[in-house]
Amino acid sequence: MDEIIKNLDIHAKGIWCPIAWTVILVLVVLLIPKQKLNWLQIYYTYGVIGLLTWISNSIFGVFLDLVDFGDASVTGFAEMLTYTFIPSSLAVLFLNMFSREKKILLTVIFLIISLFIEWTCHASGFMEYKKWNLLFSVPVYFVIYYFVLPFHYRLISEIRSED
Repeated sequence: MDEIIKNLDIHAKGIWCPIAWTVILVLVVLLIPKQKLNWLQIYYTYGVIGLLTWISNSIFGVFLDLVDFGDASVTGFAEMLTYTFIPSSLAVLFLNMFSREKKILLTVIFLIISLFIEWTCHASGFMEYKKWNLLFSVPVYFVIYYFVLPFHYRLISEIRSED
């Protein structure tokens, strides 16, 4: 039992931060009016963006060792939430408001929101920069919001829900 608790990393410094962001963002996704996305598109978005985030964090966090979350020796509960729900929820919120006319405005707004969430995770002690800093995230978030998510939206735009 002690090994399970150790592996969950529930005593990590700042663990409250990713848990709070996950709860807030998932609740917002559940409660907002669905303007552009249906539930099936939201489901696909959580899966695709979650997978891409896990792959990205494996590259940047494990192989390149640029950043650590919680205890670096385990992938804990809050780290799983960080990879799975925070980016996917932000993607759903972005795409639910997306239009070509608002593309740059939404990109800037969500870039700032993403930077703020990252900063709070770092300030809380949950996220430790090793060979990374907050400014390096700016072009990454810009590419995600300006190019990757609109491309994803085009791919899922034909998915229709029967509800």
